[in-house]
Amino acid sequence: MHKKLICGLVIVGLLTVFVSACGIRDASTSSLPTVHMGGATFLQTSITIHKGDMLNLMDDVASTHIIANGTWENGVAKPHVEGGAPTINQTYAGNDSSAVGPFNTAGTFQLYCTIHTNMNLTVNVQ
Repeated sequence: MHKKLICGLVIVGLLTVFVSACGIRDASTSSLPTVHMGGATFLQTSITIHKGDMLNLMDDVASTHIIANGTWENGVAKPHVEGGAPTINQTYAGNDSSAVGPFNTAGTFQLYCTIHTNMNLTVNVQ
């Protein structure tokens, strides 16, 4: 009786592990929509992505960037998280990349570099 119970528990445990492993996704950012950053600018100032997407931000140069929710307006930083936007506060040390998001709500969201004046990115989510 105990052997059957133990065998049953082992089988259920293995099935749980196999089913859970099927839900693991590759964390690679290579297939994500990507925006490149230069020394003090986003190389494109806007991008349109689909609802539920994450966004890969790629720092192409040896320049530090701190990307956050908000925008620069007339040379003045305006930190602000729009309703439905993911909270973003990501530091890039140079020659690196990282995904932000996911953007689960349709709308227009603003990101900016807190270090570089007028470095703004508009993310349109459809």
